[in-house]
Amino acid sequence: MFEIKKAKALSPNVKLFEIHAPLIANKFQAGQFIILRLQDGGERVPLTIADANPQNGTITLVVQGIGRTTSRLNELKEGERIRDIVGPLGKASHIEKVGTVVVIGGGVGTAIAYPTAKAFKKAGNRVITIIGGRNKELVILEDEVRAISDEVRITTDDGSYGTKGIVTDALKNIMSKETVNEVLAIGPIPM
Repeated sequence: MFEIKKAKALSPNVKLFEIHAPLIANKFQAGQFIILRLQDGGERVPLTIADANPQNGTITLVVQGIGRTTSRLNELKEGERIRDIVGPLGKASHIEKVGTVVVIGGGVGTAIAYPTAKAFKKAGNRVITIIGGRNKELVILEDEVRAISDEVRITTDDGSYGTKGIVTDALKNIMSKETVNEVLAIGPIPM
């Protein structure tokens, strides 16, 4: 059983969890994921690991409640437990020093892009992060992204926060003004 150490709503239907999983936290690399199961015989759900803290033995997950299991997961609170978590799984993102990297997260894609942006920064790159959402309420992880980025641009479809438009508009603007060595974009189809 894996104890939920922190449970915090980020936006409607999106919740951040810090879960005590020391073995996973110690081995995690950007781009990896876990599979969790809430109870015996329950659905197995893959989720990207948004962050890990080996010192505290925790992993961070950002969950959008879409189906039955993720909606049920988002009802859980601090101190409650998750039956099974397996990981870290998957091939880690290829990270190296390349120069200027633009990392783009649209909606909950920000949670998936964040660990890779953090890893690129740790490798010595200049990191520009673009985060967006349909409106201000759906822009997530802004403080975390600012802490690991050299520059942050925010866009909202409706113009309620940051620049009006979509994240790819901000990317075009950046690329018209400076050399970008690599781009990582994670988000919905319109991106």
